[in-house]
Amino acid sequence: MRTYIVTGGAGFIGSAVVRELIDNSKHRVINVDKLTYAGNLDSLKTVADSSRYQFVQADICDAVSMAKVFADYQPDVVMHLAAESHVDRSIDGPAEFIQTNIVGTYTLLEAARAYWQQLSAEKRERFRFHHISTDEVYGDLHGTDDLFTETTPYAPSSPYSASKASSDHLVRAWQRTYGLPTIVTNCSNNYGPFHFPEKLIPLMILNALNGKPLPVYGNGQQIRDWLYVEDHARALIHVANTGAVGETYNIGGHNEKQNIEVVRTICALLEELAPNKPEGVARYEDLITYVTDRPGHDVRYAIDASKIAAELGWTPQESFETGLRKTVQWYLHNTTWWQRVLDGSYRQVEGRDEEGAMDER
Repeated sequence: MRTYIVTGGAGFIGSAVVRELIDNSKHRVINVDKLTYAGNLDSLKTVADSSRYQFVQADICDAVSMAKVFADYQPDVVMHLAAESHVDRSIDGPAEFIQTNIVGTYTLLEAARAYWQQLSAEKRERFRFHHISTDEVYGDLHGTDDLFTETTPYAPSSPYSASKASSDHLVRAWQRTYGLPTIVTNCSNNYGPFHFPEKLIPLMILNALNGKPLPVYGNGQQIRDWLYVEDHARALIHVANTGAVGETYNIGGHNEKQNIEVVRTICALLEELAPNKPEGVARYEDLITYVTDRPGHDVRYAIDASKIAAELGWTPQESFETGLRKTVQWYLHNTTWWQRVLDGSYRQVEGRDEEGAMDER
């Protein structure tokens, strides 16, 4: 049995990792989360009572707290997912992204290094620091056949992606300079159950169910590669357990779709699964509204995930069609979860924008 520290374990991807570890392994999981607006412990109710699960509310930027977490729980693996991740929010207020994504990663790396250096030789050999990042660090692709590989040069477009690129560089530098056994993964757009409603897919589902406009940036022809979150969680754990130190692995869903195609597919699924529409709505597609494009909006992302398939034997289980159907069904069957997010009752501290801006990721 290993002990995993999962930072950001109350977030969308982090909670999927925690659930996967508790439900399908015998490992112990320490969830370290500050519980900012996107952290939601409701997403972990099914595992909260497990004797192998422990929640610690702490800020990764707090060096004293991080040192205590390492000393108290003696982890074998760190899976670092804690991050500010909303592009629109980074444009409106980049300071938080610099602090959490860059300073927070630095602070966590230093805590991990101090802990790792005092371990026995055997435990040092087993220890891993797995940094979870994004394909947005690569910028965008304009050709129809180009793909992001692990050697694609970084060209981030937004404060969010620039801060994540910075954190990736720090992780690799700590491996090269200090020998800390790190691994980096860069993923494509995630979707699935428990996704915070400001993101594109849940926002479209919930707005449609409530008869609200479905805001689509620009002409809606931006292309993203979509990865089902539970596939991603399985990939992350597999990389943490079997990936080579110092390596980078791109994780993608092999599902390139235009944003407008995603929205229309959601509308079609709702026509089938939720035919009783809000008053005044004839077709869900009638709610689609084109809005001014965001500054610096990337045109196309697409991941080449051949390395992780060839070297580690991982491929996604879900197609976009099966994954999106499961996602829509989940939101239809779990109204309490998203209603508590929308009315703010999932957290005691107020301050969330109830409408939410659209974001693909």
